[in-house]
Amino acid sequence: MIEEFYEVLRKRRDVRGEFTGAPIPEATLTRVLEAAHAAPSVGLTQPWDFVLVDDHPTRERFAKHVHEEREVFAAQLAEDRASTFANIKIEGILESSLGIVVTYDPARGAPDVLGRHAIADAGLYSVCLAIQNLWLAATAEGLGVGWVSFYREPFLSELLGIPDGVRPVAWLCVGPVSRLETVPDLERHGWRDRRPLTEAVHHGRFTPRDPGAASAADH
Repeated sequence: MIEEFYEVLRKRRDVRGEFTGAPIPEATLTRVLEAAHAAPSVGLTQPWDFVLVDDHPTRERFAKHVHEEREVFAAQLAEDRASTFANIKIEGILESSLGIVVTYDPARGAPDVLGRHAIADAGLYSVCLAIQNLWLAATAEGLGVGWVSFYREPFLSELLGIPDGVRPVAWLCVGPVSRLETVPDLERHGWRDRRPLTEAVHHGRFTPRDPGAASAADH
């Protein structure tokens, strides 16, 4: 049982091009959303909502916006990085079965949010925990998930009628997949190498790992 849990962690991928477009059984979708809704949250505020987007025109409009933002990002890159980026697919908006937009409402439970008085972003962290729960549950169910981040929040808010003050944190592409890649896309395409755990673990105090970081710390 423990090994099965860790296998789900290892299998989880940010899916882009492997969606089949097949429908998600209603019972499966309910279990995945229940898993997300069971996430811990600061002050038990459960500051998330889930907007299910399956109509094609809305997804087409969002895909066009994401493509435009991709071009904005690409224009900022040096030639070698732009060449690498050109081969990387960044979304599966139209190929996936469903878009799930996860939002954050900082007013939920306010003003007396237990645990948020010193860390203003604690509610946002709670939403990220819900997203991770959703992602792992979907993986366990044999579904793929892809987090789309090339968008402007005001555009998505207007597109979906999200009220003022509520933030769209993630558009998640969700659905059955032909496979899950064994190596994440950005590694396979040479965008960035995975950082080993040994470089991320510190004991007692934060210890800079490279001369540049050490110089910055000295100042």
